Amino acid sequence: MTDILTLTMNPALDVLTSIDHVSHTHKMRCGPTLKHPGGGGVNVARVLHRLGANCVAAYLAGGVTGERHHKLMSAEKVRCHVMPIAEETRESFSVHETSSGNDFRFVLPGPQVSAAEVQAFFDYVAQHLPKQFLVISGGLAPGMPENFYARLATLAKAHGVRVVLDTNGPTLAEALKVGVHLFKPSLRELRDLTGQDLQTEEAQVAAAQQLIQSGQADIVAVSLGADGALVVSATEQWRARSIQVDVQTTIGAGDSFVGGMVWSLGRGDSLVKAFQYGMASGAAALLAPGTSLSQAADVHYLLPQVVVNAI
Repeated sequence: MTDILTLTMNPALDVLTSIDHVSHTHKMRCGPTLKHPGGGGVNVARVLHRLGANCVAAYLAGGVTGERHHKLMSAEKVRCHVMPIAEETRESFSVHETSSGNDFRFVLPGPQVSAAEVQAFFDYVAQHLPKQFLVISGGLAPGMPENFYARLATLAKAHGVRVVLDTNGPTLAEALKVGVHLFKPSLRELRDLTGQDLQTEEAQVAAAQQLIQSGQADIVAVSLGADGALVVSATEQWRARSIQVDVQTTIGAGDSFVGGMVWSLGRGDSLVKAFQYGMASGAAALLAPGTSLSQAADVHYLLPQVVVNAI
């Protein structure tokens, strides 16, 4: 039995290229491409694997793109369970504008998933629940019911497995009704969920506490982009500023953050130590282009630079 199982319902083959300036109408001659296996849970599993966790990535895949995605995962030696689907795995296309440092991300909707394929995935999870964490990360593929993550969360909680959730939209709200162990929203996602502006740190902490007090999450870790992150539990509140690094990309930092936190919590570390590892992992993901994600050596190197303060 694995310690950690990550789930990705709409993975993507991530394609990155670069250009000096993005413009409309005219053809834009881009540079060489980088290709990585992508999708929320896939990325979390890649980071967990590099940090040495006992982890399996389960995801849907189909067609030629799905085969290419799986080959890239195999090349990284990440343990996987691929659930086949009839339609083609999507691509996700990103362009790095070198003149500004901005990333332009074009995300395709993904394949239609049948009811039988959804049920087969649920049955697999039911038969292979992990010992510690079920990480549900990324959006649903078209055609999947909005309560699917809620069903998975209910299943995991019934078996004492801690659920980590990183998604958005109606499927997020449904899953939070069940309650999860760790919820990792961005500030924008927390605003959308609560309907509040959340302009101040005090308001952000209060929103996180509201989720905890209502039983929707045990821990809320809010990513604040360039301003860092905060983590809140029933008894602890911590804030960290971003580590200053030479940013090559902004893609994949959130998934790396989740990977670092889950790995640390799985070792039995305190919440504040796990938060530090999350911050170091997120910063490490910024050091390489595309969705290269964080490398273990960079995470450990950056860890001493993480400054965490109680709120």
